[in-house]
Formats: sequence, C-alpha cells, structure tokens
Amino acid sequence: MKAAADRYAVITAYFLVYVVWGSTYYFIGVALEGLPAFLLGALRFSAAGAILLALCRMRGEDIWRPALIRRSAVSGIVLLFVDMAVIMLAQRYVGSSVVAIVASSTAIWIMLLDVPMWKRNFRRTATVAGVLVGFVGVGMLYAEQLGAEDSAVPHGEYGILILMAGCVSWSLGSLYAKYRSSAVENANGFAGAAWQMLSASLMFWACVMLSGEWREVSFRSVPLSAWWSLLYLITFGSLLAYSAYVWLLKVRPATEVATHAYVNPVVAVIIGALGGEKITAVQLVGLAIILGSVLLVNRKQ
Repeated sequence: MKAAADRYAVITAYFLVYVVWGSTYYFIGVALEGLPAFLLGALRFSAAGAILLALCRMRGEDIWRPALIRRSAVSGIVLLFVDMAVIMLAQRYVGSSVVAIVASSTAIWIMLLDVPMWKRNFRRTATVAGVLVGFVGVGMLYAEQLGAEDSAVPHGEYGILILMAGCVSWSLGSLYAKYRSSAVENANGFAGAAWQMLSASLMFWACVMLSGEWREVSFRSVPLSAWWSLLYLITFGSLLAYSAYVWLLKVRPATEVATHAYVNPVVAVIIGALGGEKITAVQLVGLAIILGSVLLVNRKQ
C-alpha cells in the first residue's frame, strides 16, 4: 500500500509540474498586462512562500534551522529569481519562440551537469536519446514562429547568451536543491521550498525598489483578470507546482524531472489552441516527438 501511495504521489507531482506549471505561462502573460514584471514576482513569491512556511509550521516542521534557510536561499535565488529575471531580460533581444526553445535546453544541461548520475544517465541510451530528441521536438513546436518573428531585433546573440546562462543557472540551482538543500530537510517536508520562494521574493522586492516599479504602478487601474491570474500563480503555480518540483527532485532522478522543460511548451501550445490559435502539422509532429522523448527518459528510471 505504501508503494502504491508513493507511486500515486509521484504521478500527481508530475501532473502538477507538467500540466499546471505549463499553464502558468498563459497566466503570467495575463498578469503582466496589469502588473510590472518585478512586482509580479515579488507579490507572487512573497505570498506563496509565507503561506507555505505557515503550513509547514502547522505540520510540525522545524522551519528555523540556519542550515535549511541558508541552503534554501541559495537555491531560491539561483532557481527562481535568476531564471525569471533572465527570461525578462532576454526578451528584449529575441522573440518568445527563441526563448521557449533555448529554455527547453535545461533538460540537456541538467543531464550534463548532474555528475553523480553520469554513470547511470549516459549508460542508458534511452535517457540520452530522449533528452536530445525532446529538444528537437520543442524546436519543431516553434519552427514556424521563428520565421514569422522580427529578425531585425538588434543584438539577438546577446539574448541567446543570456538565456543559456539562465538555463545553466536553473540547472545548477535544481541540482543544488537536490543534493544540498534536501540534505538538511525532511524527505516529506516543504520548508525548503518556502524559504526558496521567500528568498527569491526579497530579490524581486529589491529590483522593484531599484527600478521604480512601485511608484509607477496604480493598483486601482490593475484589471481584475491580472489579480485573478496572480492568485492562480500563487496557489497553483507556486504552492502546488513549484513545491511538487522541489519534492520530485528529492525522490526522482534530476534528468527525469527536467523533462518538464519539454512538456511545459506543449501545454502552452494546447492552451493557445483552446484560445483560438491554430496548431499546424509541424507542431503536431513536434508534440508527438516530445511525448515519445518523455516516455524514453521516464522508462524504467
């Protein structure tokens, strides 16, 4: 019964990371129509981190351990703050489809940087093939968009380099959370995830003050849709999906968990289709390739 419960917990966590986290791209876009980027991150992670920390305390977790706070702070800043800040900065130089394709390379970086798992990962042909084929699938999802985007944006190479740095940062943060942060936390505890979000929120608040966003925004003029989207990002995106991601890193191979980088764009495309966007034949092939790659990576891990 315990094995079955653990299996269902892993399945549920993957659903949250694959589907729910993938849906947050849409809600981030809606929220940004009324809230500045840094302020959105500050509000989202402050609220989610505080709520999760309170829940952990109610569950009896020891949330005030210095080692837990210190290591979680490193993970949170490298994972959440740097990743989101990089994406926002890179979009000044490259289009959204380039961002999606390069960001999906996170799965490759995690496989390359996960030194303790090299022997296991590179020994399995299915794992290596699945990670590489999945990247190709994401490229096919956005291949036609690439041709339609404005190629005259100056210094596009800067955007690529910034994105690659962000992918490496996310990968290193994920591996640090797996091997270092989780070492000082209960296997079923979530205090680490709470401190990660709170640490990231402090960085976002600093950027809000330095950039002057706080003075520029008028809360009365923020549309209701942006507030509802923020609520969705706090509850489903952070409290559920991000916590599930951190937990999966503890109990599953990092390369396997990293396949979310391939599935999240699939969910984004499907949501766009439900909103009236057209799905082309090339995108359908890309969807099939991604599904196959995920099955390869997850098979008999």
